[in-house]
Amino acid sequence: MFRLAFVLSLLVTLAAIQGNQAVDYTVTNNAGSTGGGARFTRDIGVDYSKQALPAATDFAWRVFQQDNPAVRKNVKKVSLFIDIMDGVAYATNNEIHVSANYLGNYSGDVRKEFTGVLYHEITHIWQSNGHGQTPGGLIEGIADFVRLKANYAPRHWVQPGRVIGGIKGKSVDQLWNDYKAKYAK
Repeated sequence: MFRLAFVLSLLVTLAAIQGNQAVDYTVTNNAGSTGGGARFTRDIGVDYSKQALPAATDFAWRVFQQDNPAVRKNVKKVSLFIDIMDGVAYATNNEIHVSANYLGNYSGDVRKEFTGVLYHEITHIWQSNGHGQTPGGLIEGIADFVRLKANYAPRHWVQPGRVIGGIKGKSVDQLWNDYKAKYAK
């Protein structure tokens, strides 16, 4: 009986150790000689990226309510690449590829934008795709939701209370004043 209890406790301990192993994060700038690659090095950097990746991972786990490592995807390593490519970024096979062209041409706080992109893409690393059956819009919407909840929404997303203004070009107050001026007698 003692042997069985010992073996079971040993197995539980080994499973816990296996489940709690840290994820290894690597960052490679394949575009260092380009304007965007140089901007990554100057304004963002490998060290910052290696801090942002686990922070984004922890945040995604909290949003997904994956406090228990046993319910998470079994990912041992996440690699980030800064590449010469079109678009913004994509995630595949536990890799995140960010466009040096996008970083080089971005006007504004490039570090904040980069962080928002990381939160979006790291979500793809950890989320389930229902064995390929989940609609792409839902997958992207969930990643955008995580980015939004982390306070890294890009400037072009409509801000709370600005939906009407985004459609009509005026605030609700301006529209109300126009209405009163036209119809109030």
